[in-house]
Amino acid sequence: MAMSFRKVVRQSKFRHVFGQPVKTEQCYDDIRVSRVTWDSTFCAVNPSFVAIIVEASGGGAFLVLPLHKTGRIDKSYPTVCGHTGPVLDFDWCPHNDHVIASGSEDCTVMVWQIPENGLSQALTEPVVVLEGHSKRVGIIAWHPTARNVLLSAGCDNVLLSAGCDNVVLIWNVGTAEELYRLDGLHPDLIYSVSWSRDGSRFCTACKDKSVRVIDPRRGTVVAEKERAHEGARPMRAIFLADGKIFTTGFSRMSERQLALWDLDNLDEPMGLQELDSSNGALLPFYDPDTNVVYVCGKGDSSIRYFEITEEPPYIHFLNTFTSKEPQRGMGWMPKRGLDVSKCEIARFYKLHERKCEPIIMTVPRKSDLFQDDLYPDTAGPEPAMEAEEWVSGQTAGPVLVSLRQAYVPSKQRDLKVNRRSLGPEGRAPGTTGTTGTTGTTGTGRTTPPPTLPPTNTARLSAPPALGTGTAATPGLQEVLQEVRALRALVAEQGQRLSRLEEQLSRLENGHV
Repeated sequence: MAMSFRKVVRQSKFRHVFGQPVKTEQCYDDIRVSRVTWDSTFCAVNPSFVAIIVEASGGGAFLVLPLHKTGRIDKSYPTVCGHTGPVLDFDWCPHNDHVIASGSEDCTVMVWQIPENGLSQALTEPVVVLEGHSKRVGIIAWHPTARNVLLSAGCDNVLLSAGCDNVVLIWNVGTAEELYRLDGLHPDLIYSVSWSRDGSRFCTACKDKSVRVIDPRRGTVVAEKERAHEGARPMRAIFLADGKIFTTGFSRMSERQLALWDLDNLDEPMGLQELDSSNGALLPFYDPDTNVVYVCGKGDSSIRYFEITEEPPYIHFLNTFTSKEPQRGMGWMPKRGLDVSKCEIARFYKLHERKCEPIIMTVPRKSDLFQDDLYPDTAGPEPAMEAEEWVSGQTAGPVLVSLRQAYVPSKQRDLKVNRRSLGPEGRAPGTTGTTGTTGTTGTGRTTPPPTLPPTNTARLSAPPALGTGTAATPGLQEVLQEVRALRALVAEQGQRLSRLEEQLSRLENGHV
């Protein structure tokens, strides 16, 4: 039954997507990729930087490289190295391309601010240290729509199960405060965590073979599927844009599987596909704009991709990108970091033992015009709400931006992290230490943090409020003027392109 998904042949604009590695000089070479036995991606990417967990003596470290800094990376290149144990997972903030959070074997979560041009010296001082886990921290995931909300969870490697606390913590990074402690919901090791598109819930895959959907603000399991995959090896679960759940795992016969689940009926999967008998964990990457899932196996040398549709069999195999070298990890570029002029719909950053190799996934199109069907509006860097609004019960989807015009990030102002004064047990006032809210009033809204003197503040960047321009930060009029100029330039180029295409059409039809 293995590879049976190849029998499905159907029309799709993504059917002929092809992958292509970049040239050798565009790779990042001579990097000592971490050898920790961990089912993490080891690589995180955004439109400004690529971060890679590396080998480090006496602690944990990761590289942060500006995207353009390709070629050989000098052994003395500075790293982010504040952890005292190996870094196990990290994640770029979706609302600020200069902020990254990391989890480590040293039981801490650290949030870092990367200088605009990258590191010129080793970064050892995080913006804030979040301490609440009693064991290794192996999963880090920023909230998709609320500013400064961060999730951390116990380790996700079966070999280290004896050293995990199986606790999920939700933090307000802006106040260094533990918002929710979700304890007792997972009897065993947590393999993966994935937020829903609006951040109202998240799903987890656990070593007990159950997939759970959890409402963090109520501290309850909303839905649970026991034995989602029969095999004993690690599985993963991710939320899709429409609320369905996509899982990867193993059958009882140790064959790798994909499955699609409808939360309204978890008795049987909507779709189930068996791939092969390899033993590497399958890492799924999902594009909500196109409903395409890319599946990368650790230790594999291929990337398979599937389109999720409304009609059976729901999971449609598209194609496979194959290379010679196996992958130790994989980074995934957000949509706003892609080159839309070349019909690029995905970009991976494949980790080898000693280098990082970008792989470009492209839809072949003859036209040079913007392809609306490939690039619907996508999640932009603006948060939909503040952390306090989310805690109070508000829910909102991502703020979408168009990729038709090149995205120009706004200037960023500093956001101060105000630490709340800690109680006798090291928790902020109002924290219960169990599942539930912290620092809230009787109306369910979070109490605003006290304003501390400048000496007690750390700094994060955040998008500016328009109309508050200073000498260093443009105000509303300057931004509007620049937008108008860009629009005029785009319109002029569009007219010129139309004229050229008309001439080309005449030539192709034999007209002089």
